[in-house]
Amino acid sequence: MQIQVLETAEKELEKIPNPLNKQFGKHIEKLASKETNRHLKHGLSYYTENVTKQARIIYYIEAETIYVIHCFATHKEYERWYKSFK
Repeated sequence: MQIQVLETAEKELEKIPNPLNKQFGKHIEKLASKETNRHLKHGLSYYTENVTKQARIIYYIEAETIYVIHCFATHKEYERWYKSFK
């Protein structure tokens, strides 16, 4: 599978401090080899990957490509985005 990081996620990654940024990079690389993906609730077509206890990657899969759309460093940022769908 190919992985494509969208512009929004790239901008968010630029704002994340370096040690955490490296962890995001490792998790993004691992997405292609994962056999199971954790789906978001409420029928959303996105998946989530926990980087740390608070940091998360949001992505979706289309054909043979994984599109990383958001990289949240804190749970507060993630919750704000997630609540916009309720």
